[in-house]
Amino acid sequence: MTSFKVIRARAEKRKGGPKALEKLLPKLESPKALAKLGDDRALAEMTRRVFCAGFAWSVIDAKWDGFEAAFGGFAPAKLSFKPDEFWEKLTSDTRIVRNGAKIMSVRDNARFIQEIAREHGSFGKMLAAWPASDEIGLLELLVKRGSRLGGNTGQMLLRFLGWDGFVTSRDVVACLRDAGLDIAEEVKSKRDLAKVQAQFNAWAEESGLPYTHISRICAMSIGENYEPAEITRRMRGDD
Repeated sequence: MTSFKVIRARAEKRKGGPKALEKLLPKLESPKALAKLGDDRALAEMTRRVFCAGFAWSVIDAKWDGFEAAFGGFAPAKLSFKPDEFWEKLTSDTRIVRNGAKIMSVRDNARFIQEIAREHGSFGKMLAAWPASDEIGLLELLVKRGSRLGGNTGQMLLRFLGWDGFVTSRDVVACLRDAGLDIAEEVKSKRDLAKVQAQFNAWAEESGLPYTHISRICAMSIGENYEPAEITRRMRGDD
């Protein structure tokens, strides 16, 4: 496998040097900050990622104040006990995107977050304690116990919450394949995810960098060489 030093040097050359590359790396939340994350904010971000899947993100962003109002600020305890009539009315509520399956995922995920809070103190405390070296384990938990949190949605959720992890975007996967990792062009299988995790673990040990930064540098080392302004826009989550 290619050393991460080679990949980082390639990214630096493409972006105008080490300092220029450094400016394009996203900020990470500290474990302490993650532990203080309110369960309502965890559910809000979870909902946002679910609704963004398959929709233009700008549409969800434009309606977000309406989402906050319609779902009562995303308090998990309150939403868990809302009657069926509440959820039925939301399917005709113009303040939000009226997708029935995604609306019902909010109720399921409110219950999921409450379960995690009972086990760990809060969803944020669970994230703060979960090691970056086992992102695939965390993603599996989101799939098994959450609703509609599989694939890219789960990875985007972790990225937007500030948890330190990789994203298997097109450019990141292209970088991994170029480095010699035997994975498919779209990473979907447990086998390929395990290979990606192992490689990121190796590069983290080699470089001493956070996984999120390794993921971002990997993406910037290959493919279309976007201008800094476009990269900043993409730092909303999509490597």
